[in-house]
Amino acid sequence: MPANPEPDAVASSAVPAEAVTPLIRGVAVLHRLTEAGGTLSLSALERATGLARSTVDRVTATLARMGYVRLDGRDVFLAPRLMELGNAYLAALRLPALLDARADALADELDESVSLAVADRDGIRFIHQATRRRAMSLSFRIGDLLPAERTAPGPLFATEWTEPDWQAWRKRRTADPQDRSFPAVPPREEPGAAPDFERRVAAAAEDGWALDDQLIEPGLVAVSVPVRDPRTGRIVCAASVVSHTSRHTAADLRDTLLPRLRTAVRAMEDDLRAAPPRKGEASPSGLATWTGASKQELGREFVESLARGLTVLTAFGEGRSALTLTEVAQATGLARATARRALITYEHLGLVRATDRFFELTPRVLGLGFPPLSRTTLPEIAGPRMAELAARVHESTSLSVLSGTDIQYTARVATRRVMSVNLAIGTRLPAYATSMGRVLLADLPEPDRKLGPLRPLTSHTITDPAALAAVLDEVRAAGYALVDEELEEGLRSIAVPVRDRTGRAVAALNVAMHAARHSVEECVGDILPELRRTAALVEADLHVAGRFTRIPVS
Repeated sequence: MPANPEPDAVASSAVPAEAVTPLIRGVAVLHRLTEAGGTLSLSALERATGLARSTVDRVTATLARMGYVRLDGRDVFLAPRLMELGNAYLAALRLPALLDARADALADELDESVSLAVADRDGIRFIHQATRRRAMSLSFRIGDLLPAERTAPGPLFATEWTEPDWQAWRKRRTADPQDRSFPAVPPREEPGAAPDFERRVAAAAEDGWALDDQLIEPGLVAVSVPVRDPRTGRIVCAASVVSHTSRHTAADLRDTLLPRLRTAVRAMEDDLRAAPPRKGEASPSGLATWTGASKQELGREFVESLARGLTVLTAFGEGRSALTLTEVAQATGLARATARRALITYEHLGLVRATDRFFELTPRVLGLGFPPLSRTTLPEIAGPRMAELAARVHESTSLSVLSGTDIQYTARVATRRVMSVNLAIGTRLPAYATSMGRVLLADLPEPDRKLGPLRPLTSHTITDPAALAAVLDEVRAAGYALVDEELEEGLRSIAVPVRDRTGRAVAALNVAMHAARHSVEECVGDILPELRRTAALVEADLHVAGRFTRIPVS
């Protein structure tokens, strides 16, 4: 188990002859964007990676074509679709799907944050977070990497280290005494060799639990218990309760919350024992054909070897945790030689582990953009798509959610006109008289629809409950709502739902305009297709981002 060098640092030495250089460069770009919180300018990427500007331009153009980044002028932003790489690892791991409900229930029971973490060489990486909403809350995200010696789970995982593992840890501590290679934690104020870590590991081996008493930063405390594979007895992850000293001391965590954590962990292990066989999900298809078509369309600006290399990671998933070279090639449609070179590259970068004939993803895949993207919101996901929509139809577009009997605006893109719809984010309007409100109300079972008092806002407003119920049934069947001067004279709007992975309408997207600019027929014939196209793009991003994370809708 070597230490935790960054993949692009690894790439600078002992690169296998068959490694794919453009793939190494693409991974380096994604890592630098991740470390920067998801956004960097092209010139900053050039400095951070040491790559030539022309190379950075081609790499980012390729990543943009794949939907993994978004280019806006001179800036590069990580895009939600990139999370499909981390999703492939988490699906293959299977632990979040099996254990996250237990972690969430424990967090609710204790009113404290609960996390699940796995070992990543001589560090730990989070795979699930159930956090509490407080003024002082945790900032750790799924995918964040922490040094083992400054955490509660670290000593637990270290109980299974071999002597080479310990040597790698000591080498890393000597080379990076302030933990500068771990952006998720503050640097050490007093660099040292962490001499007590071996003592903590020995105690963890004897006690079966471990504490973090303000090792990461003052005030932060945690207690952790290992979750073991019922078949092998080895640690598959660690469950932790995390708090701060104004609520619990480390000793208090040990004395009052540890017993309840242990009970939850026993239930988790029972869930692992009773888990049904892995169910294979649909594997990717047509990826090699798509990359070839993109190369033909974009020419030298599209780095085909980078795109094809990244598709290899998506070959893994639920029911496909360990694949042979042949299976990877079949899943992606790539030639065996192409898949083999990509796997050799990933093994060099620490993203893939090879055992006998099989290849597996490592937790390091989560370092490809997952931490900053795991905290994204629906308005942030929808914003760029809405801007494209507004540019196409030359009208304002908005996103809203249902809040009681009102809709609340959560995102808006306005157009520059002398006369335009002017509403601020946070504005609330009665749902019954708005297109977005009717889309959201129509998605609910009739007994759950809260309409509030039906007041006539204009001479056109529908205020008869039976008539409104009939309209909502029509909206549900048609999949869109058009409201013509019912909220305000001269205001016409059309809206469609935005649905989550379960099919539930979690938000609504609309285009609003003055009635003189577009007839009802033009709204349905011209604007509705663009609106539906945009909603589909937002939903695709939402479904990827929300597979293993909770996406706030506002």
